[in-house]
Amino acid sequence: MSAPGLSAFDLVIFDWAGTMVDFGSRAPIQALVRAFEIQGVALSEATARKDMGRAKVDHVRALLAEPDVAAAWAAAGHPEPDETHVTAIMADLTPLMREAAAAASELIPGAAETTSALRAAGIRVASCTGYTRDMMGPVLARAAEQGYSPDMVVCAGETPQGRPSPLMIYRICAELGVWPLNRVVKVDDAETGIEEGRNAGCFTIGLAASGNGLGLSRAELEALSPAEREARLAPVRASMYAAGADLVIDSVADLMKALGG
Repeated sequence: MSAPGLSAFDLVIFDWAGTMVDFGSRAPIQALVRAFEIQGVALSEATARKDMGRAKVDHVRALLAEPDVAAAWAAAGHPEPDETHVTAIMADLTPLMREAAAAASELIPGAAETTSALRAAGIRVASCTGYTRDMMGPVLARAAEQGYSPDMVVCAGETPQGRPSPLMIYRICAELGVWPLNRVVKVDDAETGIEEGRNAGCFTIGLAASGNGLGLSRAELEALSPAEREARLAPVRASMYAAGADLVIDSVADLMKALGG
């Protein structure tokens, strides 16, 4: 499917890690693995990536419900997990996530240029994230230094429900006065964020190369042969389309071309 073109849209809403910063979406994985390690539970990267994009507290709840994690949790001598354990993990996770996100806050190539081009075309730019406002503090500051400052940012915990509900998108559109929702583009690197966009009624674009699905740093991606790169990207693209993406591109650097700009 091709995009309708720039004139069909008034607003683009971007995710953060794996979409605009942190090529490969590495920071959330590092923090989650460490937070569970503190509890004596070994968390694989594949498991940690499974529910990426959700509000981090919901992500922790989902991880605790994973059979392998639940077994490791019991083996570590913990009782059946409940909200007190979620709170304890979040107490460790929040500073870990803030630190990891700050260290990985370099803009993905093309992010600043793409947002400048969108604004030059009269399209507003906003963002939402599974990070809390506290986790996002240093990321917002560093992104601004690099030339990226969205018109509005909504963080996890600032709406009654997080992804895959559309409430963060609804809040952005209500406060910016943008409607109908089919004039909004949602850009995300995780299936949960794609589902969020679909649930809101947005035109939804998935990113295959820069984010959670592939999970490689920029250097690791560039080290792949063309054939291996394509073999690794094909299932990521398929998962994005299965989640409901209208279009899948490699990274934010390809967005303007995809929108006909």
